[in-house]
Amino acid sequence: MTVTARRELVSPGTRNAFRSLATDLTVRIVAELWEDHGFAPVAPEDLKYSDPGQRRTEFMRYAEGVDWADEGHVRRALLVFEDYIRTYRDPGEEGTPRWLEDIKVRLDRDGYHLSDEGQISWVNPPVLVRDLSGLSDPSGIVVELERIRRDLTTDPQGAIGAAKQLIEATAKTALRELGVVVEKNRDVPILVAMVHKELKLDAASAPDGPDGSKAIKKILSGAVNIAVGVAELRNQGFGSGHGQASAPSGLGVRHARLTVNAAVTWCELILDTMADPSAPWRNSGPAAGPAGPAGPAGPAVPGTRTPAP
Repeated sequence: MTVTARRELVSPGTRNAFRSLATDLTVRIVAELWEDHGFAPVAPEDLKYSDPGQRRTEFMRYAEGVDWADEGHVRRALLVFEDYIRTYRDPGEEGTPRWLEDIKVRLDRDGYHLSDEGQISWVNPPVLVRDLSGLSDPSGIVVELERIRRDLTTDPQGAIGAAKQLIEATAKTALRELGVVVEKNRDVPILVAMVHKELKLDAASAPDGPDGSKAIKKILSGAVNIAVGVAELRNQGFGSGHGQASAPSGLGVRHARLTVNAAVTWCELILDTMADPSAPWRNSGPAAGPAGPAGPAGPAVPGTRTPAP
C-alpha cells in the first residue's frame, strides 16, 4: 500500500464545488477574491486544467497555485472560499440553498465546519505541519498522524497511544534515514537517546554556537523528557495499546491535547534538524555511539551504522 507523504487538507471534490460557483461571477471578481488573500495565478502554460468556461478556468489558475497539503496555504484558501460563499449567496434568500448544503456536506467530510454565517473552521486541524516528502518512506509517521487526527477529540486514550507511537515512528524513521540499524523492540527512551546522539542534539555532542549554549541545552533536555514522558504516560495505562481490567478514569480531551502537542514538539525538532542543511550533525563525523536513557553519561546503546553507499 502506498501512503502519500503529504495529505491534501481539502479534497478535490470540495474544491470543485467552489469552482462551480465561479460560473455565475465575473472573471474580475473570481480573480479578486483570490488576490485579496495573497494568491497569484499560475502562468497559462503551466495550467493543467482544461475547460471552455472562462470563469472556471480563471478559478483554477489560482487554485492550482495553492499547496493543498500546506496548512498556511489552506487557511488562506478557506478565507477565499468564505468570500466566494458571501459573494455568491443571495442575501434575500430564505433558508439554506441546495448548493450551500452540498458545500457544507463536502466540507464536513474534509473535517471542516461551515457556520450559518458562512465561516469555515477546522474541526480537527493538522497536528504536524511538515513536508515529509524528503524522507525515503514517511508512511509510519503518516499512519500515526492519521490516528491522532481521528482520535484527538473523541478517544483520548487512543490519541495518547498514537502520540507515543508517533514518537517511536519518527525516531525509527530518523535513524533509518541516518543509516543506523536499530534492534527490534527498542524502548522509546533508548530510541530517543540514539536519535539525539546521532543528530548532535545531546549535551556531549553539541558544538559551539547556539546549539551548544546553556539555554538550548536546557530546552533539548526538556525535549528528551517530553518524549520519554509521553511514552511513560501511555505505558501507565492512559494510552491505548495494552488491554486493561479497568479503563482509566478522569482522562479527558485536555490530557490528549497536552500529550499530542508534546509529542509533536519533539517530532518537529527531529524532522527540522534532519532537514536543516546547516545543522551540526551534517558537519561532523559519525557519532561515537548512542547514549542510553540516563543521558550522555549513561550506558552505551547498541546501534550499528550502515556503511555509506
